[in-house]
Amino acid sequence: MKQIRIPAAFIRGGTSNAVVFHARDLPSDRAQWDDIFLAAIGSPDPYGRQLDGMGGGISSLSKVCVVGPPTRPDADIDYTFAQVQVREAKVDYGANCGNMSSAMGPFAVDEGLVAASGGEALVRVHNTNTKKLIWSRFPLDEGAAAVDGDLAIPGVAGTGAPVKLEFREPGGATTGRLLPTGNVADDLDVPGVGRIRVSMVDAANACVFVPAAALGIAGTELPEAIERDAGLQRKLAAIRVAASVAMGITRSVEAAARRASVPFVGFVSGPQDSRTLAGDTLNSAGMDLTARMMSNGQPHRALPLTCTLCLAVAARIEGSVVNGVTRANGDPEVETRIAMPSGVLTVAASVRKLEGQWHAEQGAFYRTQRRMFDGHVYLRASRVKRAGRDVAG
Repeated sequence: MKQIRIPAAFIRGGTSNAVVFHARDLPSDRAQWDDIFLAAIGSPDPYGRQLDGMGGGISSLSKVCVVGPPTRPDADIDYTFAQVQVREAKVDYGANCGNMSSAMGPFAVDEGLVAASGGEALVRVHNTNTKKLIWSRFPLDEGAAAVDGDLAIPGVAGTGAPVKLEFREPGGATTGRLLPTGNVADDLDVPGVGRIRVSMVDAANACVFVPAAALGIAGTELPEAIERDAGLQRKLAAIRVAASVAMGITRSVEAAARRASVPFVGFVSGPQDSRTLAGDTLNSAGMDLTARMMSNGQPHRALPLTCTLCLAVAARIEGSVVNGVTRANGDPEVETRIAMPSGVLTVAASVRKLEGQWHAEQGAFYRTQRRMFDGHVYLRASRVKRAGRDVAG
């Protein structure tokens, strides 16, 4: 049977890669999207390598983005994110990807979806997964999104042009509430783990944070060490499932186990010397907080950008477990420096207490992005039979 081809681009956004489609090139029936995305990325793959597709074998390299016309008046484009599981035939639309968000504005300008001129562009991106607005600001080079620049980000070799992402009103992206349980911290009863103090925060994406000390670890473990520690992974998975129910994301532990994308789970500790994946030494003086996050059951090599924003917001909330290990600086406007496996990320978060309730006004950080390939992605027609009539190229 012949192959089907669909126009697409392959783009790096921050520390992630994704296949990016125009909505106009996909079936109007979104029920047909899963088969297309699975075939394009190369899932499911029991070997975990996705060699028969465009994926890279880990969650940060197994992604799809869809860009189309805006469906709200304060946006320039709609952007839908799809997390494709590596070993399972599953596509999850329950969360946004902050890293790939950095590529959506440049894609829209380069594709002529948004007109831009002068030295800088502003594209207002509506993420349909979270119903949140992201302002994307980036320099232009002869009318196109600039690629070359001096910004280096941890986890990506070389430098690039900066993309500033401003998440507007990021609270409640998944659950509708910044603090889904109404508390800055909770004692969560976790089967197989016991009673453990956590903070469940929903800013940009829903996350549950636990002190590393409560897990009996240092907090500076690199991904390989986490992967080798089956007991730690079981604890984190159980905490994530219990938090999902407590936050109202799912109604049962069975449903929570099936919905792997949110909440994200991670552990935090105070500033401390540590090593990076590149073998560099991070000095505790250059950070305010140390964090590790799991993404779809895998330890993240950097930090998911939405989780980074959520961490920065949680660090501002007095009484949270994140705030409890963050270096105090006395300035509510200063940026938070978060140490992670690939280096240190700096993120700004504006958090206020209004009428006794915590409110996240916005969060901002910088990424780089680069289009690496465009043309057509080829799919085995036998895998996308239902969609074949609508997408055959």
